[in-house]
Amino acid sequence: MNLFVKQFAALATAVTVSFSASLSYSADQKNIVETAVEAGSFKTLATALKEAELVSALQGKGPFTVFAPTDAAFKKLPEGTLKTLLKPENKSKLAAILTYHVVPGKVTAAEVTKLSGATTLNGQRVDIMTQDGKVMVDGATVVKTDIKCSNGIIHVIDQVILPADKNLVETASAAGQFKTLLTAATEAGLAETLANKGPFTVFAPTDKAFAKLPEGTLESLLKPENKQKLAAILKYHVVAGRVYSEDALSAGEAKTLQGSKVKISATGGVAKVNQAKILKTDIDASNGVIHVIDAVLMPSKDKKLTASEACHKIREAVAEGASLYNCGHYHQTATLYRKTMQNVLTGVEDMPAEVSTQMRQALAHSKNMHCASQQAWTLRNALDHAYARMSAL
Repeated sequence: MNLFVKQFAALATAVTVSFSASLSYSADQKNIVETAVEAGSFKTLATALKEAELVSALQGKGPFTVFAPTDAAFKKLPEGTLKTLLKPENKSKLAAILTYHVVPGKVTAAEVTKLSGATTLNGQRVDIMTQDGKVMVDGATVVKTDIKCSNGIIHVIDQVILPADKNLVETASAAGQFKTLLTAATEAGLAETLANKGPFTVFAPTDKAFAKLPEGTLESLLKPENKQKLAAILKYHVVAGRVYSEDALSAGEAKTLQGSKVKISATGGVAKVNQAKILKTDIDASNGVIHVIDAVLMPSKDKKLTASEACHKIREAVAEGASLYNCGHYHQTATLYRKTMQNVLTGVEDMPAEVSTQMRQALAHSKNMHCASQQAWTLRNALDHAYARMSAL
């Protein structure tokens, strides 16, 4: 598995690769399925597509890029594997395997040689490597390229490539270095979710990462009375969807299931999520992807407010402030409004820029006023505007 930073680097320099000549017939006017059938060497693939009910999909508009295993490639599978996959009860598993051979868009041989990987219709990512004049897709060798079709392109491979079939929990368990994480997930009631739902992206701390926590921290978190706190910490390591390494760095941040965001960066050849180093990336599971990190991430102790929660605080402050103002307590009213505004400014995540700007201007303007009544009204107007804008979100 390549390190995170390497996968974030520029795509590999194009290399000249000697491929076998393309098929002798013209396939430009035929779709992918028609082309495969006419070729005569993809009978097993055609049968499998039919059983998985994917024929109409690959006859669609596309475009698609198909890494197509030959009949000889299917024969390399362990004895009985193909027969089992073609059974009706294994239809979904067969479909998952077949869609793992298909990439959205039209990717020519010249473009393939520049890639380190590609996300398939299955959702998982295939690794692509060019070495010794050959292009490898996972463990399969590309033997023919650029067979053009009306809705895409076919590259022929000499083996059937298989997606990950273990879920996130099973994948982490098999790795052997996430025992503490799995124990914590079980105690927090999250293990079942990570096994059966998704897809998720997990920034997974190793056992060594948990060992770095201050003495007694883990033992305390594993106590039943701290279940919610433990769950919040673990959710801070999980992002909804499959976020592969290059996409994560491009975004620069990711919102976690805990609600807060983690920062993702690469500096001086070292990739990090917050302050934790990323050791390995893009470990596929059937329901997500794992990136390995060397430290446990801790969410901020300051809970961020939702827009709805902020509006509730503003509404309460205005009600209390109106009562104080009507009793002539102008200074107290201004102080209450100022404190509420500061709490909302620092507490709300993703606040609309216009709301933030107006509140900051009101705070600055009110400081130059000598009349407490005027201060109160200036701040009140800004709070009213913020409430109206955020309640519409």
